This record gives sequence, structure tokens and C-alpha cells, in this order.
Amino acid sequence: MRVLVTGGSGRLGRSVVAALAARGHGVVSVDVAGAGHPPGVEGVVADLSDAGRRGEVFAAARPEAVVHLAGIAVPFARPDVETLQVNAGLAWGVLGAAVEHGARVAVAASSPTVYGYNTPGWRPRYLPLDEEHPVAPWHAYGLSKLVVEEAVRALARTSGGCVLCAVRPGYVVAPAEWAGAPTQQGHTMAERVADPELAGASLFNYVDAGDAADLFARIVEEPGRAEHGGVYNAVAPDPLAPGPVDALMARLHPGSAPVAGALADGRAVFSSDKARRDLGWEPAASWRGLLRAERAG
Repeated sequence: MRVLVTGGSGRLGRSVVAALAARGHGVVSVDVAGAGHPPGVEGVVADLSDAGRRGEVFAAARPEAVVHLAGIAVPFARPDVETLQVNAGLAWGVLGAAVEHGARVAVAASSPTVYGYNTPGWRPRYLPLDEEHPVAPWHAYGLSKLVVEEAVRALARTSGGCVLCAVRPGYVVAPAEWAGAPTQQGHTMAERVADPELAGASLFNYVDAGDAADLFARIVEEPGRAEHGGVYNAVAPDPLAPGPVDALMARLHPGSAPVAGALADGRAVFSSDKARRDLGWEPAASWRGLLRAERAG
């Protein structure tokens, strides 16, 4: 299958491109920054926020599937208005182009930040957080990702034969970061596990980049199993902490205290059961094995 990946040079994008290429797909990786790619992958340097350039890229690529990862990747990295404009505009433009150019499936990256945690008054109705839990973003990045999900839903209503959905990857950990390289926040994964204040900021969630890539690839390969217009959480089933996080959640996020007891059995704060049921997705990587292997090495 011919697959166009936007943001293919990014932290998650590199793993998605590699996974799709390894599965035998013809991959076109589009990014504003040129970067090395696996053998057989076509790299295109383009700013897809430019409508004319976007049309040229799609017309040349003729993709059967589109994976949209491009955009501003973390909260507060850019001014709020820019974050909202870039992420919302790119999603609408890229997903709309996928439909217009006859793609069979298009999947976009959203974020768990749509749930709105890290505000003083945040009170989840229940835990773990699944896709049915209400969302309430409070910053521009989270709002921009909710707009991505709404773009998926809106376009799904008139997309004809193109299946559209969104994925909420958790705190993505790239291969080099398991090996000790600094994360986007500047600390290492070992430091993140050791300090609840660091991991607790994202509710102790994480996902290995390769596992997240596998979910995107499954949707590309079997769009009939995906919920058209739907969204999927993509997080590891265990929290990024040495033990259960019920007490830590109650301390760091007091509004969660009434429901945090549901995590006493060691479950993660986020649930990815929907991806398992619909697509057979089973994350293979755990921080316990990966960090242990790094320390042993």
C-alpha cells in the first residue's frame, strides 16, 4: 500500500515510517525538515499548511493511506494562537486532502491532553480514563488536538469510502530515550520513573514509539476494523511508576482522590482497551524491561 506520513521525521514519525516500511508498504515521508529515512522510503520536504504545495504533494504521491503526525508536538512550545492555528489548520487540510485524493484510510494523531488534567479543579468522573470519558482541554495545545478529533468526525460524515479516525498516543518514548538520551523535557526516563512529580504531570502514562507505530500501522492495514470517525487511546497498560499510583494520583491530583482507588491493582491511569478490542493492539514494551536492559548494558 502507498502510505503518506506527515511529520515523518519527528520522534513518533520516524518509528511509524520505519514500521510501515518494514511491513512492505511504499512510504512517502513528508516533513518541513529533511532527515534520513529507511531504505526505500521517499522523503519529501514540504510545508503542508500551504494549500498549493499540499495539493502538489498529494497529487504526486497518490496515497492509499495517510498518517497525519505533523504539527506542534508539545504544549507551550509556541504562542497559543500559533499552536491552535497550526495544528487545527494542518489537520483539516491534510485530512481533507486525503479524502479529496481518494485515500482509503486517514488516521491523525491527537493527545491525551484533551482530558484536561493538570488544572486545580480537574475531577475525573472515573478511572482509568477511556474514550467515553468527557474531555475538557484547558490550554491551546489540548484544544488544538480536540479540534483534530472534531475534524476527523466532521470529515467522516461526508468522506465516502475513506475511513477516518484519530489516535491519542501517550507520552511517546523514542528508542534513544530508553537508552538514556534526554526526553523532550530534558530529563531521562530513569529520572522520570524515580520522581513522581515528573511522571505525574502526564498521569504516569507512556507508550513506546514502536508500539504506537504498530497501532497506526494496524489502522492503515485493516481500516474496516477501525471505528469510522472514532478515537483510540494508545498508552502502555502499566503506569510509569514502581508500584500502583492510586495514592500518588490522590496526592498530586487531589480531584482524582474519590476515584483513584480503581488504580490500586497497578493499572495505568489511561485505558487502551478499545484499541485492543477493535484492532488487536497489544503494547509489547514495558519500561521495566527496557530500563532494566539499559542498566544491565
